[in-house]
Amino acid sequence: MGGTVAGAGVTALGLGLEGPRGWAFRGVSFEAEPGSLITIEGPSGTGRTCLLLALTGRMKPTEGTATVGAAGLPKRMAAVRRISALAHVPGVTDLDPALTVAEHLHERALLQRRFGDSWRGLLRPRAERKSESEVRIEAALTAAGLDRDSLPKGSRTAVRDLERLEALRLSVALALIARPRVLGVDDTDLKLSDAERAEAWALLKSIAEAGTTVVAVCSEAPEDTVKVSTAQEVDVQKTDAQKTDTASAAQESPETDGKEAADAIAEAGRA
Repeated sequence: MGGTVAGAGVTALGLGLEGPRGWAFRGVSFEAEPGSLITIEGPSGTGRTCLLLALTGRMKPTEGTATVGAAGLPKRMAAVRRISALAHVPGVTDLDPALTVAEHLHERALLQRRFGDSWRGLLRPRAERKSESEVRIEAALTAAGLDRDSLPKGSRTAVRDLERLEALRLSVALALIARPRVLGVDDTDLKLSDAERAEAWALLKSIAEAGTTVVAVCSEAPEDTVKVSTAQEVDVQKTDAQKTDTASAAQESPETDGKEAADAIAEAGRA
């Protein structure tokens, strides 16, 4: 499938991240081959997003190690960021509801050309650069399964008018424009119907089968994935009072986790 590249293997050994409120996750260990679909499973408030951001080089683990491709964490976070991209992360990769699909795609392709690719690419003729951007956009849309012609107003459809699954596909397409070796997707199954959830997992499986390693956060993972749970590892470290606090936090809006993740990234000086 277009828009994908050779994925990176991902391993973790005793990985943990401690924040101001205690351990976000701890004792995470797993091994996944390139092109795997890795699912971070558990209820909201158990450090799922933090683990996703740690594995993509956006948050620094406080114990344990991980390897993404040839880059080791936490020492080579910048190298991991260069080969990974994020989609559908609340507070981090939010779509602007007022912008159209075309505007989002054009902006992301422009940013990728300006900041994500080799500086030598900027020296190529303008027409060649534009053609390359169009190829990337079409490949990413194909990989994400988003047909612009099927939208209410085609490419001019505003994000606010997209269905939840369409918005997920757009966010994935925007991430794939960078041609990442690792694609991180948050809240994969949030507020989706059973049929939509099945479509979302079929999408991510197809991307992984095409070669890109996918790391997806969810409440319940499908079969035939590399399952990683944050809930069990952290839960055994908590007192009864802390477990009650966690249970209460899990009832909060999902935007809470996203805001904390965004704040953590901003504090680290990287988004």
